Amino acid sequence: MGEVLFPRMAVIGCGLIGSSVILAAREAGCVGEIIVADLSEAHRARIVELGYADKVTGDIAEAVAGADLVVFAVPVLAMGEAAKAAAPAMKPGAIVTDVGSVKGFVAQALMAALPDTVFIVPGHPIAGTEHSGPDAGFAELFQSRWVILTPQPRQDDAYLEAVSQLSEFWRALGANVELMDDRHHDLVLAVTSHLPHLIAYNIVGTAADMEEVTQAEVMKYSAGGFRDFTRIAASDPTMWRDVFVANKEAVLEILGRFTEDLQALSRQIRWGESDKLFELFTRTREIRRGIIAAGQESAEPNFGRDRGKH
Repeated sequence: MGEVLFPRMAVIGCGLIGSSVILAAREAGCVGEIIVADLSEAHRARIVELGYADKVTGDIAEAVAGADLVVFAVPVLAMGEAAKAAAPAMKPGAIVTDVGSVKGFVAQALMAALPDTVFIVPGHPIAGTEHSGPDAGFAELFQSRWVILTPQPRQDDAYLEAVSQLSEFWRALGANVELMDDRHHDLVLAVTSHLPHLIAYNIVGTAADMEEVTQAEVMKYSAGGFRDFTRIAASDPTMWRDVFVANKEAVLEILGRFTEDLQALSRQIRWGESDKLFELFTRTREIRRGIIAAGQESAEPNFGRDRGKH
């Protein structure tokens, strides 16, 4: 067991990421008491059954009272309301973070809602599966994955110490930590995560809408590529709706670039420009190999994606 970094941690929202934070922190021994707030009565009952927390409540203010670390693990568009509910009970000096996939929007929401007596350090663990809910979590989710923290532009010693302490917390959970400007984060994630999800949702929707191909055939003859698209497209719809609304500028910028590249690819196929196609496919294969070499893909069967599935 490791050093206790936070005597009391409150987690607001207990889906895949929230439950995984709890399990990983408990296993690492880096927190003491764990309080969970979730607005879903069914989720609360399940959290009690699973024994995740020392206390479970539907009252956010009750959950954060006295907490040294508060982790908001709610959908992005719900972040502001959750923070407003927490604000009156927030302990001065508490560190507040989140796990949302968009950082600029979340930073503004948290800063607008919370008192200036707390240290707000937005965060994003780049880890997950297509499963959701309290049962989806597992302690190993963050092992060797990246967590990006997007601190406020503050240089006072107390705030820098809060950033350092939160970084140490994520490392205790097995993650690698990177500090980044929130605008840059949102642009990077628009490329690496948000656009791929948008493409997945669209291509699965296109297949479902094709009149000449029945839905039964789509499912029966799904090859590896389509299976991967459907896996991504099975992700939580509330979460991803919020991501695209909250990060629309960066997503639209990257989508515009992608559309131009897609049109160029269409022309190469139309005119049989095999050399250009081969060059593109060779370059992209090297990127895939680089991802594996960087340890950001698993060699387990089905790429380890059956973990966390209950």
